[in-house]
Order: sequence, then C-alpha cells, then structure tokens
Amino acid sequence: MRIPLLGKTASVDVLDAEGWKETWLRFQNKTVDYVSDPGMWMAILFTVVKILILLIVGRLIIKLADKIIDGMLEAREKGPIHFSRRRTETIGKLVRNIVTYVVNFILILMILSQFNVNLGPVLAGAGVLGLAIGFGAQSLVKDVITGFFIIFEDQFAVGDVIQVGTYKGTVEEIGLRVTRIKSWTGEIHILPNGTINQVTNFSVNNSLAVIDVNVTYETDIDQAIQILRETADAYYEKSMDIVKEPQVLGVQTMGVSEITLRLTAECKPNAQFGVSRDLYSLIKKAFESSGIQIPYPRVVTYHRNEKAEL
Repeated sequence: MRIPLLGKTASVDVLDAEGWKETWLRFQNKTVDYVSDPGMWMAILFTVVKILILLIVGRLIIKLADKIIDGMLEAREKGPIHFSRRRTETIGKLVRNIVTYVVNFILILMILSQFNVNLGPVLAGAGVLGLAIGFGAQSLVKDVITGFFIIFEDQFAVGDVIQVGTYKGTVEEIGLRVTRIKSWTGEIHILPNGTINQVTNFSVNNSLAVIDVNVTYETDIDQAIQILRETADAYYEKSMDIVKEPQVLGVQTMGVSEITLRLTAECKPNAQFGVSRDLYSLIKKAFESSGIQIPYPRVVTYHRNEKAEL
C-alpha cells in the first residue's frame, strides 16, 4: 500500500532538486551577465569618480577656510584691539572644527545621494534628533554659545580682574562652558558661561589712586600742599606702577574739625591699592617730620570747683 507513496515522494524530491538546480543556474547566468555588463562597470566607475571628486573638493574647502580664518585672526591681532596668543588659538581651533563638521556632514549627504539614498528621511531624522538634543541640553547650548562670544568679543582674558555679580577675582581659565575666577582670598568660583550676564573688567584701562589726607584748621594749607606734591613726585620717580605724574588737587572738603586735601595718581590696572598704601605711609612720615598734625578725636574735661552753700 505504501510503495506508490514512496515512489511519489521520491519523484517530488527529484523535481525539487531539478528546480533548485535550474534556479541556481539562472542566478549564475544573471550574475555573470550583470558582472560582464560594461554599462554597470561604467556606472560604478562614474560613481567612484564622483565620490573622489566630492572628497577632494571637501578637503579643498576645509583648507581654504583654514587659510581665511588664519588671515582674519592675524588681521585682528594687528588691529588696535587684539587677542592674546592663547585666545587666538582657541578661536581658530573652534571655528575650524565647526567648518570641518559642516563640510563633512554635507559630504556624507552628497555621497549617500550617489547611491540613490532618499535623503528626506535622513534629514528629517537628523532634525528630530537635533531638536531633541536642543531641548534636553538647553543650558549646555546656552553656555557654549555664550562662551564662544566671550572669547570672540574679547570681553575678558585670563589674568584679568573682573566682577560677575557678587564674585570678584582674577580669571584663571576661560572655557566654552565654564569660567573659573579666583578671589583674592584664594577661593575658586566656577561660573557657567550662560549665567554671565554682566561683567565689570578692572584690567582694561588704567586705574586711579585717590588719596584723601586730613589736616587741622591750624595747618598752613600751602605748606601741606607743597609737602604732598614733593612726596608724590619723589614716589613717582621710583615707582613702576604710576604711569603719569601725580596731581595735587587741593582742598576737597572742610569738615567740622579737619580740612581734606586730595591727591590723585593714575596707575597701571589694579595697582591703585598698593600705590595708595605706599603714599599714605610716606605722607604720614613727611607730615610728622614737618610738624603738620593730622586731626584725631580729642576729649577735653572741665573740672568745676565750687563751694557748697550752707
């Protein structure tokens, strides 16, 4: 009863084997025809040539952009307001990286288009990804953008004394994300660049030392002014921190028990504190040697001796 079934099964296996053999032969023939087709090789050759041309053009664009950036930075250094060497290198490296990333991204899209890849979904996916990153890292993006403009606009440099809000000190480091400020007592303040809204830079222009000296009403004003002028001129001759000859302005105010004389001296940035301390000390010694008194609080006690009446 099962012999016919076995025969039928064997015949089916033979047919399947012959079908697979024919399919394999057709595949081989199509492969040989495709590989031996001159048009296919010409298309591949043209595609490879186009990709090579795109890569060469991309590299040339990057090199040309580097030359333009270097020329712009050199021109900025020769201008009246120039960057420090460290800042110039930072800006140049940052701009070069941005140009390189943009050019490489465009190259990738153009190469994909040579393989008939639909760029619509790719661009849409990149846009959605960029939007998600932008929403998820808003503070980071704000810090980076603000840091770039701080460096590019030369708002302050490493070594400058600045004040940001309640923080005042010397700039230790300027990064694209954070700025480090060291206070005069040694604390390090790390500020995200996005929080730097207003900056006061004390190291851009020369500073002014203002010295107010009080004398008594009994003092000869002309003599006191002359001593102030001689003391300031002598200190100016040996000091490296004063950039202009000090000026004695004269009487500033007249108080209850003292007359205030004012002296000013233009100094190097942030040097006014040391200059003021030195001048106060020298003026005190000069007044003492000349017999000029500096007013100070005095207490006068009166004793009344009265006899008691009986």
